[in-house]
This record gives sequence, structure tokens and C-alpha cells, in this order.
Amino acid sequence: MKILHSDELKIAETTLYAHLPKSIKVYGFVFAMNRGKPHTLEVLVDTWPAFTTIIVRPDPNNNRAKDFMKKVTLYSSDEEVLRRMLAVGDAIDWSTYFLIGGCDLRHSPILKETAVSRGVNIKGLSLVHLMTLTELSHLPELIPSDLEPRLSVLNESHASVVNKTWKFGGDDKGYRNILNLIRHFPTCCITDENNQPVSWVLLYDYCAMGMLYTQPEHRGKGYAKALVTTMAKRLHSQGYPVYCFIEECNPLSYKLFKSMGFTEDPSYRAVWYEFIC
Repeated sequence: MKILHSDELKIAETTLYAHLPKSIKVYGFVFAMNRGKPHTLEVLVDTWPAFTTIIVRPDPNNNRAKDFMKKVTLYSSDEEVLRRMLAVGDAIDWSTYFLIGGCDLRHSPILKETAVSRGVNIKGLSLVHLMTLTELSHLPELIPSDLEPRLSVLNESHASVVNKTWKFGGDDKGYRNILNLIRHFPTCCITDENNQPVSWVLLYDYCAMGMLYTQPEHRGKGYAKALVTTMAKRLHSQGYPVYCFIEECNPLSYKLFKSMGFTEDPSYRAVWYEFIC
């Protein structure tokens, strides 16, 4: 196994691009790292330069890593290699709670098998659709004239309200995560007459759109569609991948993104697991 350095990460990005969309979450992390976004991660491969399995994990030598939820992401085109890396290597630290998110559902048997052998409990959190946008023609050409002047970006003072409404937030680590995203990644919001955000969308550190939310009293006005349109065009113009994960229990969001030209690979499903020691 090998930990990749900066020059090697650039090569890995090109390799992962050839395996989109299934490699997209690892690709998103590496894309952000290669553009100087602050992170607390390291990237591990089975072999180099020809790799079949790549794992993004917290960097144990980064003191800031403990300030964020422990998250692991992986992509593998060879299940036997993945099994060996998880079973006999130190590819993942199994001694404390962590999440594996956006992982190919077909790897579930290996993850469950390894968790049992390690004496770790595994719990499925959510099954999701991976939605990608490669063609912008389905997006509305214009934002409604009454909304355009109210489009803005989030600032650090908005981190608290976003954290309170985020399904996986509400605590200090959630707040620090959101603050980091607002500081270093694109955001978009719609403001009210007091210049306060009432609807917003952020970009996760793996470059997926997320945390899309509209305050209840402002729903039904087309805010979400305006935000996704604006953000998608902005990301595309800056070279970002344009994608999101939508939980299967959220048909309204699925319908929205589908109507705007986002598509999915019907043979692929992603899953989130938590591992509890």
C-alpha cells in the first residue's frame, strides 16, 4: 500500500475521472485537494501507479482531524484487493467510531464481513441515488427576475442556522464542518428583506451539492430550483463535477433534480454505513 503525495494525487485524479460516475466521491475529494482546499485527509492506494483500490481517510498526523467527524471513502474495481486491504492491512483505523459514505452498494458484503472479523458493529444509515449533471441544457436559462437580486452567498455568520437545520448536524463538529465549507467552497443562498438567508445550498468537501434547504414559510416559491440552477452553472464554469447524493427516502428532491436534467446510472447505488466499536 502507498500513501499518495501531491504530484501523485494529480495523476490519481486523471485515473479516477476515467471511472466516473462510480468513482465520483473519491474523485471529488481528490479534485478539491488538488486545488488547494484545506483538508485533514490522506489518500491510500493498493499499488502505484496502476491501482485498483483507493481509500480516502483521516490523516493520523494531522492534529485538526479530530475536530471533524471521522469519515472514510473508497473506490475499488477489484473486490479481492479491497478485501485484503480491509482485512489484513491498516488501511482503516477500526479502533474508533467512523463513517464510510458514498460507497458502492456491491461492497456491502465485504464491509460487513470485515466488521464482524474486527469485532465492530456496522449500521446502515442510508441508501442513496447518485445524480450527475453533464449537460446544462435542461437547466432554466434565466432565474426569475424577482429572485435574481436576492441571490447571494453564505458567510461565516450563517453557519449556525445551517447547522441547526442539517440532518447530520446540530453539534460542534457539524458547526465546524459547515464553517469550513462556507469558508472554502462555493455556496449559494436566497435572502429575505433583511438580507438573511431563507434558502441555501452548499458544496461538501467532496464537491457534491448538499444541505439544500428552504425554511418552511418560504417553500413552494421555486427557491430550490433557482439555487440548484445557479450553483450547477457556477460549478460547471469552474471545472467542478456537478453531482449530488439523494436519499431514496427523499422522492421530492429526486424528482426536482431529475426534472433539471440530472441522471443516474441504474446499475449503481451508493450507501452510507457507520461503524461502532
